[in-house]
Amino acid sequence: MSTDPNTIRFINPETLPSMPGYSHVVEVTRGRTIYIAGQIALNQVGAIVGMQDFRAQTQQVFENLKAALAAVDANFSHVVKLNIYVVDISQVLILREVRDHYVNTANPPASTLVEVRKLAREEFLIEIEAIAHLPE
Repeated sequence: MSTDPNTIRFINPETLPSMPGYSHVVEVTRGRTIYIAGQIALNQVGAIVGMQDFRAQTQQVFENLKAALAAVDANFSHVVKLNIYVVDISQVLILREVRDHYVNTANPPASTLVEVRKLAREEFLIEIEAIAHLPE
């Protein structure tokens, strides 16, 4: 992992319940902060990937996040926060399975998962935004 333990700490206080898949607190003290806009299941040419297929859309969203991170010489080990919006919370197990192929599962980012009525377009099933930290 390329994060510096002197500038970033992933914390799960004993006073909060233990939750698999995310950290309760991430402390960042130095470096660059990267904000990535919500990514949806569009490929490089703007075509939707996985019409009515939650797994395919989730994989495309994580691939888009991966590309956005690469644009600033970062990767998923630098991600400290994910905000995840889904139209069907019952798909959470698929989301977790796909997510765990991308994020650092030893030190997972702080995360928020929200079920929403609708995203920007009717065919979108998931949207994820990220915050990453790059050491100085």
